[in-house]
Amino acid sequence: MMRAPTAWAVAVRRPDGVIEAQSNELPRLSSRSRAARMPFVRGVMVLGESLSLGFRALSWSAQRAGEEDEEITRGQAIGTMVFAVIFALALFVLLPAFAAGFLKRYFDDSGLWFVILDGLLRIALIVGYIWAISRSKEIQRVFMYHGAEHKTIHAYEAGDPLVVDEIQKYSPRHPRCGTSFLIIVALVAFFVFLTLATLPLAWQIAARVVFIPVLAGLSYEVLKLAANAPWMAWASRPGMWLQAITTKEPTDDQVEVAIASLLNALDETELADVHSRGPVNEAALAAERTSEEAPPQ
Repeated sequence: MMRAPTAWAVAVRRPDGVIEAQSNELPRLSSRSRAARMPFVRGVMVLGESLSLGFRALSWSAQRAGEEDEEITRGQAIGTMVFAVIFALALFVLLPAFAAGFLKRYFDDSGLWFVILDGLLRIALIVGYIWAISRSKEIQRVFMYHGAEHKTIHAYEAGDPLVVDEIQKYSPRHPRCGTSFLIIVALVAFFVFLTLATLPLAWQIAARVVFIPVLAGLSYEVLKLAANAPWMAWASRPGMWLQAITTKEPTDDQVEVAIASLLNALDETELADVHSRGPVNEAALAAERTSEEAPPQ
């Protein structure tokens, strides 16, 4: 899956070996609104948009890859998203908070120790969870496609021709990755909650849920600075380290799928620029285009 300034696209290799791709315009709110360009607000919008588009892309790709016999309905998609959000809140927000509240009594039972333990436990849970699921062969393949996306974006941003040999030269890690966003959120949360260390335990736990939009907005700005400002490059290092788990070296056929996805996310001007660089991967160019589908009902 690739996201461009005005469109997003997803590509998949079907069981018959043919690459199929679909391109969609970004929601009007995220692509054209003034709020989408406002610091701090845009981070919250990007988070919500990423969740929505991610589920749509997974649903479509699973059907095209032959993994699902029936189309996922809108109700099923919403139910899955709600369950995922609740599960994430319980595992990465509430569990470390309650565990820290229990463990701090073995130290000096202060609010400061609660924040320190909560932050350490949250980071440990995030890293441990990602490492645990990475043991699965299916997730390993997902992480290879993740690496293919990053390599392709590196080549595109460097102005190289979009052919497999050029793309495979690059690292599968990229500073503007969702993995980096996750770990930056955890680090930003630690420093934000330090300012709330004097509050009662119940208020601190509630703040960990209520402050999610604030943390998303702050973390997005940190991520952008880390990717674009040399003096902030240090902030992206924890995320780059974590990508040692979440990205793997892709095969050439996986890179072809990533190229097809990127090509379908670009507008006509951007495509003309790509073609001016030299040859473009033939398999990606030959990908079957599926017209935009309405969201499942």
